[in-house]
Amino acid sequence: MNSKLSILVVDDEQRFVDEIEEFLKNKKFKVLSANHPVKALELVKEYMPDIAILDIRLPGMTGLELLHEIKKIKPLTEVIMISGHGDMNTVIEAMRKGAIDYFAKPFRLADVYKAIIRTQRFIQINSELKAVKSNMDILSKKLLDNIGVRLVGNSLATKEMIRMMTKVAQTPNTSVLVLGESGTGKELVAHGIHYLSSRSNKMFYSVNCSAIPETLFESEFFGHKKGAFTGAETDKEGWFEIADGGTLFLDEISDMPLVQQAKLLRVLEERKVSKIGSRQSKQVDVRVIAASNTDLEKLANENKFRLDLFHRLNIFVINIPSLRTRKEDIPALCDYYLKMYARLFGKSSLLLNKEAMEKMMDYSFPGNVRELRNIIERAVILCEGDELLPHHLQLSHSHGDGKDGAVMFEASGISSDIPSDFGLDLEENERQLIRKALSRSGNNKSKAASLLNITWQALDRRMKKYNME
Repeated sequence: MNSKLSILVVDDEQRFVDEIEEFLKNKKFKVLSANHPVKALELVKEYMPDIAILDIRLPGMTGLELLHEIKKIKPLTEVIMISGHGDMNTVIEAMRKGAIDYFAKPFRLADVYKAIIRTQRFIQINSELKAVKSNMDILSKKLLDNIGVRLVGNSLATKEMIRMMTKVAQTPNTSVLVLGESGTGKELVAHGIHYLSSRSNKMFYSVNCSAIPETLFESEFFGHKKGAFTGAETDKEGWFEIADGGTLFLDEISDMPLVQQAKLLRVLEERKVSKIGSRQSKQVDVRVIAASNTDLEKLANENKFRLDLFHRLNIFVINIPSLRTRKEDIPALCDYYLKMYARLFGKSSLLLNKEAMEKMMDYSFPGNVRELRNIIERAVILCEGDELLPHHLQLSHSHGDGKDGAVMFEASGISSDIPSDFGLDLEENERQLIRKALSRSGNNKSKAASLLNITWQALDRRMKKYNME
């Protein structure tokens, strides 16, 4: 980075200027120098330096005045002051006016270098933060324009996630794996990558892998020809053809059967699809973004997910942190959804009062952002004034410790039957819920899955996991 950094040195003592200039040039910085403020301002106008090192005492103009003039010409130039004996009050004033650092006479060259390195690091961090804010503004606008929502959050974790999204968006053929608990917003991240990329003017197609019957997999993904099988009355495009040129989002890919995973892997490697009933293959140009709320690598090592497909998808991974690990995002999310639902329901501006916000901040949000959104929606419906109060917020106390954010049965409607002393062992809770659902449904798996608000495939896997068959 040194070779890209330009430094202006201003001191009326030429020997100081020469000494610093020679030292910095040996460190591969680009160096400009002046022994008079007028000359210094000419150099600033012409070269726009990144850093200016100014002596406090200069002829015709004080260092403070020169600092002010430089900031008027180039506000982003960072200024380091050189102080002499008895100048500390002036140094303090300079720092208040925008100087970033200082070193004192008589100085050591090592002190000069340390001050520059500190400033260089500040410039780099400031640039990165501005890039993140710019990227977030761009991303929010694109999401709002295309799907009517935006990404919200001020935490470092959210900013890092946006940085990763922005990076991978620039490589439109790279497969992406998005990992995160239920309700964290995996599809929103996938949308964001799509709309930041060069594929944004093409189709974004979302597929829930847990909802596809095995018998329909090939027809849905790859399409079929008329007459290929009973009921194939017309040619049909598969999802890869529909999303050609765009992005195919495969949600809950861990629910895809192993046999179908092999077929998906072949398409990802060859970038060709063959319709059922056709001898010809067609080239497809699709970026695949897969998502899961489970540890795919662990499943692969247990032979429950194809290891080769895992490696094919694992090229670029974005981990979405749970809401309980980025609580500083909660106020912004509450504000966003309050405004959204107030507008949607034709209500005036609403606010969470202090006690209600404290209640939200203390909660672990096992259902993550989706749960927060639902809580706010219900509260807005119930609220008859202009302020949301604690009693408007319906929080699930059974998951208050936040041990597991992937709450599968949050909307099942049968969890209320579990006694209050049921305990917090997640696996035992799941077994009890499954038994209760099977009992109510007369051991009909499809009906039990519906009661639990999950797919029958997901129920079947959990029953096998707990040896309940």
